[in-house]
Amino acid sequence: MTRGLQTSELRGELLGGRAAVLDARVAIYSINFGEASRHLEDARGLLGRAAERLKSLGRDDELKLVQTALASIDDAQRMAGKLDQTANSRAGDAAKMLADVLDAEAKR
Repeated sequence: MTRGLQTSELRGELLGGRAAVLDARVAIYSINFGEASRHLEDARGLLGRAAERLKSLGRDDELKLVQTALASIDDAQRMAGKLDQTANSRAGDAAKMLADVLDAEAKR
């Protein structure tokens, strides 16, 4: 039962993180870099918790994807701070990686 709860919480963190990244992409597209940065910061918090949970569950492959997504989020946030539209593609990379992790979770 505890493992089921952890898996459910992990899925919620991953979904919330992905939603925040997608919201950031919309904000970047709308040239609202301040809002994009806030969404990316929200994603970073959720995905940091998800990474810790993956680590405790011993899911190293998914952990690596989440860590890579976090690095893309960091890049996107730096670019957004410089009002750089290419932040959108870095956020897109992160969203794709998170979708892959969610697909892996769904197959468990």
